Amino acid sequence: VAHAVIDGDFMGQVHPAPEGDPHRAAIGERNLTAVWRNCAGLGCRRLVHVNTVSVLEESTGMFRRAMGEGVRIVRVLLTATDETAERRLSGRELGSEPEQELRGSAREARMLDERAPAGTLRVATDGRTVTGIAAEVTAATGWVPERVG
Repeated sequence: VAHAVIDGDFMGQVHPAPEGDPHRAAIGERNLTAVWRNCAGLGCRRLVHVNTVSVLEESTGMFRRAMGEGVRIVRVLLTATDETAERRLSGRELGSEPEQELRGSAREARMLDERAPAGTLRVATDGRTVTGIAAEVTAATGWVPERVG
């Protein structure tokens, strides 16, 4: 299935932040719009947008402005237990970063749990393969039919 994968965190990484935009949302949206226009020009009609807060309701407008009013949004929230998150973060962060990342991860997980809108697909990732998680997500989005068996 033709698609684009865009990391929302990278779309707003400029320094210094644009004046009046401490969260870099405006530059992130402008970059998403430009990159999506290029991807759509190549035939992409589907987007995987990776960003912690992109599942929140307030992100809807950004996707509609960048991709068009008729865009169908499927919100997917990958979840993990605190133990799994700690193991994953400890394995990839170095120096003093793991502790800070663990605190931030726990804070964001609680916020997402409380604020993700109704209808958000929550996919548990603990003890699962990437392939298994991807199969669940693509079946839920309708990109590919769900496999039986």
